[in-house]
Amino acid sequence: MVHLTPRIHWYEINDQSWFPSYLRARVQAGLTLMWTLNLPIIQPSSPGELVAATLQRILGTRIRDYTFVDFCAGAGGPTPYIEKDLNARLGFTKPPSENGHANGNTESVPVNFVLTDIAPHIEAWKEAQLGSPTQSLQYIDYPVDAANAPGDFLGPVTKEGQSTKVFRLFFLAFHHFDDPLATKILENSIDTSDGFAIFELQHRTVSSFLTCTLMWPLLLLISPFYFWRDPGFLFFTYIIPIVPFVLVVDGYTSSLRTRTPEEIRTLMGGGGKGGIKGWKFRSGSEVHTYPIGQMSWFIGMKES
Repeated sequence: MVHLTPRIHWYEINDQSWFPSYLRARVQAGLTLMWTLNLPIIQPSSPGELVAATLQRILGTRIRDYTFVDFCAGAGGPTPYIEKDLNARLGFTKPPSENGHANGNTESVPVNFVLTDIAPHIEAWKEAQLGSPTQSLQYIDYPVDAANAPGDFLGPVTKEGQSTKVFRLFFLAFHHFDDPLATKILENSIDTSDGFAIFELQHRTVSSFLTCTLMWPLLLLISPFYFWRDPGFLFFTYIIPIVPFVLVVDGYTSSLRTRTPEEIRTLMGGGGKGGIKGWKFRSGSEVHTYPIGQMSWFIGMKES
């Protein structure tokens, strides 16, 4: 993978305080659609399903040992869809009682997912929680700072039989942090969790910029099928095309901000207070849209 430039920490329109919240919600809805979209032929599975498959493949049987915590959940993002898909892969499509599983061990209950953010979106999370067929999507209703998170905050949302080992998730989020903040988040992850994963859908490559560019015509083709109940989304896609403009321009910026696995490892240094002894790190990439769209991942697991 040939990168065009060193990492450049420019700013995304959708992150700015002056950008209207009404439009921000539509842009976020468009981003969530990109995670869950499954186009015939060029997408054998959606990027969200690819995340679930990657976690299952890399973590193996240990996947049941964790509670997965999205530390930058925003309004929910892809996490509710990933929770459904991952638990379905593990054989859970209903609540444990309806599946006939007994309580008391981590193999008898679905894997738990928790939504958190420094600015909680409680109403959106409540709605997402209702959509979990296994009742395994929870949320923390107060701000959680990914750079200064305690290690014991899962108690109120942990059900019987569910693990309290925290596995942090960052979906299209880690590139938003500048180097000092990213370093603090990595150190805090090492100190207070048992694993973490960073997933990005873009890179500093020509193919990534082309993929971002194609989001505009793609939105024009599919928006009526997915957002017909949201006239505001359609208006700001077709009449005044702010939504596709921001998605594409912020996509370019995100590409320039995305770190390579080597750059993440350099930021990590020796880890936090306890160091990185006993931790194992893996990274890779998967094609999410043929032939040019790639998802990169970086996963850390505490071995002991």
